[in-house]
Parts: sequence; C-alpha cells; structure tokens
Amino acid sequence: MSLAPASAAFRRIRSVDILRGAIMVLMAIDHVRVYSGIPAGGPEPGIFFTRWVTHFCAPGFVFFAGTSAFLYGRKVNNTNALSRFLLTRGILLVILELTLIRFCWTFNFDYAGFTLAGVIWMLGCCMVLMALLVKLKPVTAGIAGVVIIAVQQVFSYVPQLLPQSSREAFGRFWEFIYTSGLEGPQGITILYVIVPWIGVMAAGYAFGMILQMEPARRNKICLRIGLSAIALFLITGSIIVLNKPASPDAPPFILRLLNQNKYPASQLYLLMTLGPLIALVPFAEKAKGWLAAALEVFGKVPMFYYLLHIPLIHISALVVNLIRTGSAHSEWYNTAPYVYFENENDRWGPGLLYLVFIINVALLYFLCRWYAKYKAVNPGKRWLRYL
Repeated sequence: MSLAPASAAFRRIRSVDILRGAIMVLMAIDHVRVYSGIPAGGPEPGIFFTRWVTHFCAPGFVFFAGTSAFLYGRKVNNTNALSRFLLTRGILLVILELTLIRFCWTFNFDYAGFTLAGVIWMLGCCMVLMALLVKLKPVTAGIAGVVIIAVQQVFSYVPQLLPQSSREAFGRFWEFIYTSGLEGPQGITILYVIVPWIGVMAAGYAFGMILQMEPARRNKICLRIGLSAIALFLITGSIIVLNKPASPDAPPFILRLLNQNKYPASQLYLLMTLGPLIALVPFAEKAKGWLAAALEVFGKVPMFYYLLHIPLIHISALVVNLIRTGSAHSEWYNTAPYVYFENENDRWGPGLLYLVFIINVALLYFLCRWYAKYKAVNPGKRWLRYL
C-alpha cells in the first residue's frame, strides 16, 4: 500500500528538529537534577521552575515522534514499510530501556531488584501500537489519539469489569496500560503508562499533515491550535484551582495552576505543554543564529543524544561527588532516576546543577554534530535509521 506523495516529502522539517533539539536540552536539566539530589519540584520558585520547564520534554518527544513517523512514511511512500519500521524500532527501544538504559541510570546489574519502565519503554510500546494505527488514514489516527487523551480516565475502570478473583492478576498487566490502583509486576517500577501517550503520538502523526501544507496556511493553523490549547488550559485550569480549597501554607495560585499531573499525563498537563510547542512551530521554522543551529543538530539525532546523555550525566555526578565529599557515592544512584540523599547537605545547589548541565550539553553538542554528519554522508546504512 502506498501513501500519497507530498511536495515536502524528501526534506526535513526544520522547526521539528529545532523544537525537538530544545526538548533534548531541557531533558538534560531534569536528569542533572536527578543526580544532584534536588527534589522534583517544591515550593521554592527556583526549584519549582527547574522541574516545570522540563515538563515539555516527554509530551514533545512523543508528539514529534509521531510527526516524524508521518514524515518518514511520506519519504518511503509505503505504509507497510512504515509499519515494519515502527514495529522493529519500537521493539528495539523497549529492549534498550530494559537493558542498556537501565544500566546507564544505575551502573549496576541488579535488574531483579530494580527495573524501570521509563520514557523510552513507553515510546517503544507506542511505536509498536502505531505500527497498526498507520494503517488508518492520518486524520482517523489523529482523531483516535485525541479521543484517547480526552477519555483516558475510562481506562482506570477496566479492571473493575473483571471478577475479583482475576482482578489482581490482570492488574500486573493493566498497570502498564493505565494506572488503576492495582499492584503492578514485582521488580518493575512503572513510570510511564501507555495511555494517554499513544494518543499523543497518534495526534502527532496526524499533525504531520499540517506541516506538509504551504507555509502561510501551516503557520496559521499551528498558531490557532497552539493558542487555543493554551487558552483552554488557562481557563479550565484556573477554574479548577480556584474552586479547590487552599490551605494557608499552599503555594501561590500560579504554582498550583502549573503543577499539573504528569504520571499519568492529565489532559491539562498535555494542554499546558503541547499548546506552546505547537504555537512555536512557525517561529522555530524561521529561527536563525548559533542557538537555532545547535538545537537543530540535537534535533536531528535525538536517540543518539538520549543514549549518551544519561551515562555522561551519571559520570559527571560521580566526579562532582568525589570532589565535594571525597567519595563518588555510587550507592546513591542504585535506583536512579529515583534518588534519595539521606543528608540534605550533600545535595547540590542550583548553581552547580546548571554548571554541570552546561558542560554536559556542550560535550553532547560536539558528539551529536559528528554523528549527524556521519548519518548525512552514509544514507545507505539502514541501521542508522534506528539511532
């Protein structure tokens, strides 16, 4: 089965690369924060926004993965080839998450004691499901994705439809799909469930059609979608926050508004994060200068960046700890990204966090630039499509 060719089928969409590159850079902030021992969020604005700004990463990563799937499908002009690619790449990502990436987080082999179903696991599972959804028309897949996002809480009630005797066993599987309060599988910590993320990827797949439009129309639609999502978030979120009783020591209104649920990603969380990203597409397409060029490099090789940045940050943390305390304290990271410093004085300050972040991103830039050039001059090597 062939896909209808598009005029922009054989060129990269620059705005996607730049925004995806920005997402990768922001992701490094959060992962340096993990190894610094600074908690995720908190009442202090500096810590809160250090975490909040990284909320754009997972939604953008998944959404633009769907968009990239659409654009790749236009390039190969064959739905079956696209489906096979998504299936094999998805399986590869799941394997990488449960083996290499898990080791990079912890630098130990205690897989039985702690294994994480993280963002790459979720991304891989969604790609496997997208291998089926790309058989549909992009509009149909996109509508299905939006519906999944909108009614995601329905999935939490599925186990209740089963007899009590089989509910517990079913829960070990269903907790991977959507949080329902049941006990998940032993030894595996589920950070990212599949719903609503498969909906985000399917919506991103349909979004690829908009990027194929002529620039003026594309920009107009992106602004409408993005600004509408932001407005819907601000109005709905404000109503909900204002109608919830707040304790005397509650954070300010703006922090409560921005503190949306990520695990699983709520509708408001996705409106808050995807709205600005979509609205920025017209501006990213026109962006110039060294920063745009650097982000574009990262955006061209996101998986290469991801596989490198975790061990690089981990090694940096061990070096910093050695300098500060005289010991690398590798035991602090045995269950990373779940890190707990017993002594709060051992935590890094925000200044050190951002210094390590800048150094790591600078190193990653040179490695990613080399790899991007390598991919560009070796288009015939099929394995490069997977990394």
